Amino acid sequence: MTLGHPERSEGSAVAVEPWLKAQALALGFDLVGITTLGPAATAPEFEHWLAEGRAGEMSYLVRGAEKRRDTRLPYAGAQSAIVVALDYGGKEPTGPVARYARGDDYHDVMVERLDRLRALLGEHLGREVSGKSYVDTGPILERDLAQRAGLGWQGKNTNLLNPTLGSFFFLGALVLNLELVPDAPFEADRCGSCMRCIDACPTQAIVAPRELDARRCISYLTIELKGEIPDEFREAIAGNELVYGCDICQDVCPWNVSFARELKEPAFAPRPFIAGKDARTLAHDLVELDDERFRAEFKGSPMKRAKLPGLKRNAAVVLGTIGSEES
Repeated sequence: MTLGHPERSEGSAVAVEPWLKAQALALGFDLVGITTLGPAATAPEFEHWLAEGRAGEMSYLVRGAEKRRDTRLPYAGAQSAIVVALDYGGKEPTGPVARYARGDDYHDVMVERLDRLRALLGEHLGREVSGKSYVDTGPILERDLAQRAGLGWQGKNTNLLNPTLGSFFFLGALVLNLELVPDAPFEADRCGSCMRCIDACPTQAIVAPRELDARRCISYLTIELKGEIPDEFREAIAGNELVYGCDICQDVCPWNVSFARELKEPAFAPRPFIAGKDARTLAHDLVELDDERFRAEFKGSPMKRAKLPGLKRNAAVVLGTIGSEES
């Protein structure tokens, strides 16, 4: 089947873009926008960030840097992207595990839905549509793409912010070999003079507005770093009772204070091993874990990224300051 106007369904004058957005929302996504693929505006800043060594041990970012310059490069023939956001419950109470990591792996949850969206589009058009789903794993600057699709602006803590949702959401993109009418990009910067995220960071990882040194970030230190956590950061991690990840720069953001939502996605509900535990209890339980139980408790969890030795290391850092139940 050949479409003279790919943005329109066969035999119809109705544009496909509103239909696509309705399907994305019906699949559970909270935000959806469309953009045309092309050069990434923030690629120069990203490459400078890499050159400065601020990625730390995340060498996979260096390997994919060239493709990140242009969103057409990761998937040959791709022309457009449907960019989505999925909220993970910013109103959930703070705790020793960052909110995003308490339930099932968001990569799996979102890719399955984006793949389903592509299948639905193919059924709607009466032909297979070539494309690929990306959720934080491909060489794409997702926040750049999301801003171009109208989903929000990059805040001073480097997270994408949306004026109705805050920042407690995941981003994903379905790139398609299809020409679609794009949405207007989000041009405004609504952070204003606010510096709360920068002031609140316990390790001063936000070295300037929209500039993060990952080597100082508690999320990096407790998840990505493979070796020992430097002594200079241990007090900040333990003092804030953080075992995996950190939400502090999001917690203090006025947009989240006003617009963060209750958790609605069952897949992101805290697992029994994590639910309701304070840092001391969770740290003790992690220290006691063996490999077999770790695999059982964290199957399909994003926390597997740190591996059991990393989680035990984090637990030891926390217990070293807040003490044990017997002390």
